[in-house]
Amino acid sequence: MLTALVVDDEADARRRVAGLLRLGGWQVSEAVSAEDAMRQSVTADFDLVVTDVSMPGENGPAMLRRMRRNGSRARFLVVTSDPTDSVRAASAAAGAMACLAKPVDAGILLDFLRSRTTGPAAQGSPTEVHDAEDLHGEDLDAELMDRLQEMYVNALPARLSAIASGTRSGDSTAVVSAAHTLAGTSGQLGHPEVASVCRAIAADARRGVMAHARVVQLQALALAGA
Repeated sequence: MLTALVVDDEADARRRVAGLLRLGGWQVSEAVSAEDAMRQSVTADFDLVVTDVSMPGENGPAMLRRMRRNGSRARFLVVTSDPTDSVRAASAAAGAMACLAKPVDAGILLDFLRSRTTGPAAQGSPTEVHDAEDLHGEDLDAELMDRLQEMYVNALPARLSAIASGTRSGDSTAVVSAAHTLAGTSGQLGHPEVASVCRAIAADARRGVMAHARVVQLQALALAGA
């Protein structure tokens, strides 16, 4: 199984990308800072590192350059809310294979990764860095999207169970994490109502409120659309 490390100090953005990769069959770890990512890269040989450009302490391209100096042979992918020429240039200089705009589109991310071999075996000559405008012009693979929808439906019972069990036990941290994960993939794969209820559940949980009625609503809504 291919492995990925997703680095972003914004929890929603990090979980969205991580969730999409997991739906695509990747084994994913998450890091909230450059230092956290560097610690994980020492003990794990990741096939892919996806990082935001702007992070506290050290920006994404600088972190990627440090990883490469430390011997990482992962493929690098940069995401940013502002894919300017300077950001793309910095990404290219760090060895990134692409610079994608946030929020990252599900089909574009996974179709792009699927079209390129990842991991140590793929290392060789530098890869041209593409920007988001180039990628949005590509046709999305219908077979890939069908597979993502199937995986989404198959994962729903476990996602819903995690939210429900966390709500029953009063574990707000677990509820926020599970609800954000489901919100991210639901929003990306065309289930906006499910995403909206998940975000509301997470917002309540952050205030210490266990929204049992919303969880029941979520279960009915999600399973009805599955």
